[in-house]
Amino acid sequence: MIIAPSVLNANFLNLEADIKAAEKGGADWIHLDIMDGNFVPNISFGPGIAQQIRKCTKLPLDCHLMIERPELHIAAFAKAGVEYITVHAEATKHLDRLLNQIKELGCKAGVAINPATSLDSITDILDLADMVLIMSVNPGFGGQSFIPYSLDKVKRLRAMKPDLQIEIDGGINLKTLPQARDAGVNIFVIGSAIFSAKNIEQETKNYRNIV
Repeated sequence: MIIAPSVLNANFLNLEADIKAAEKGGADWIHLDIMDGNFVPNISFGPGIAQQIRKCTKLPLDCHLMIERPELHIAAFAKAGVEYITVHAEATKHLDRLLNQIKELGCKAGVAINPATSLDSITDILDLADMVLIMSVNPGFGGQSFIPYSLDKVKRLRAMKPDLQIEIDGGINLKTLPQARDAGVNIFVIGSAIFSAKNIEQETKNYRNIV
């Protein structure tokens, strides 16, 4: 069971301290939400910030590209030092090729799907993917409410491939995390619930304790 706090909701004027607090609380990975203002309506940050975050922690960096034409940018994020690169099935015409390119760059390859996207769109490439990310909110903003039917996808995916790494992102809190865990998720992206807390270290421990 992996806790992956998302720095999207961290204090970027105090980013290193926030990351260190989550790390002390038992975080396993640090999740990077990369948004381009096109694939999703918001803009976050690019490989330069990812490279700086790499200097702040030895934890694996889990890079979630919510961007159009991700094939143009994966090399820059690999060079920045991330371990996982996840791309959206909806964002590329050549998913098979892209997952192979991510692996050729020395990174683990993940594929994400939005709430309205069917599992059928990724079944043929499951053997290529190191991880599947099920979005439990519509991507683009932090702090959204959890979409319950995302758990049905998780259950079906777990039945299809029992040994697959399944990640969930969106609306994960102390109430929804146990539901996601019981459905078959083993990687939990937690953003505002951790980084908006008064005590980030303790809040991370709270999540660590229930997984």
